[in-house]
Amino acid sequence: MKSLIKYAFIGLVCVTSSVYAQMPHDVIYMPKRTACLAVSYSNSSWKQYWENTLKRENFNIGTHSTESVMPMLAVGLTDKLNVIVGLPYVQTKASAGNLMGQKGIQDLSGWLKYELVKNDKGLSLHGVLGASAPVGNYVPDFLPMSIGLQAKTATGRLIGNYTHKSGLYLTAHASYMYRSNIKVDRDAYQADNRVYNTNEVRVPNATDVALRVGYIKDGSRIQAEAFVDKFSCVGGDNIRRNDMPFPTNNMTATSVGFYGKYQPKTIGLNVRVAKVIDGLNVGQSFSYSVGLLYQINYFKKAEKK
Repeated sequence: MKSLIKYAFIGLVCVTSSVYAQMPHDVIYMPKRTACLAVSYSNSSWKQYWENTLKRENFNIGTHSTESVMPMLAVGLTDKLNVIVGLPYVQTKASAGNLMGQKGIQDLSGWLKYELVKNDKGLSLHGVLGASAPVGNYVPDFLPMSIGLQAKTATGRLIGNYTHKSGLYLTAHASYMYRSNIKVDRDAYQADNRVYNTNEVRVPNATDVALRVGYIKDGSRIQAEAFVDKFSCVGGDNIRRNDMPFPTNNMTATSVGFYGKYQPKTIGLNVRVAKVIDGLNVGQSFSYSVGLLYQINYFKKAEKK
């Protein structure tokens, strides 16, 4: 679920005098004393999934879908240091069978993004520190209908970028995510081919690497990019034959997709589509996000007063 929900961070409503749209994985920054309030709608669905390496369907689930609404706030503490926070509302459902969908507020997430190095040849290096903690009282031990894993996380990310004067750019990032243990509503569970007589479950840590090729123009007013992204757990077990997923599972997903943004003046639009092309213990999902951008000149007006 985490590998799907993390794609909810799209759609921006900017509160600044220029057009800026930044995310925890890009190299666009809010200038000092500016902010960006973000709102997005995302939808992800799958019919086939990988049970270990076996790709199959489950007619007791049919098509599984996840919808989310993500408000996000990005603030420029300095021109090189930004803070970003987000809190999604998530809902899951299945088109067949008797499994009840879940809905509610998920995890509060925050990131600090800092420009470490930049030269006049278009090369730059950036560092991101992130953390998240559950806010909603949702049930993690009900995959694939759970809206999250209830694990606290800490993430470190490095982003490298080259931008040509023509507007063409290449961005790569690598992340490591530490995830805490969780507690489930049972006295024992089976994982790693053994039985654990406890309600405390170890959730595998994870890595995320991505490569993005795109074009950006007019101070980020126009942007288009293609990307490939791979999310992998560090260890974990596999879904047992004809069993439900469990938080200890080794979930791996390779996705390809497109992101585009157009904001000629005050109001703009951005879209994102992605498809999982290969995986392990995850659904082969197709996802899309849509965001409306609105720009107002708030902070500079306040300074004039």
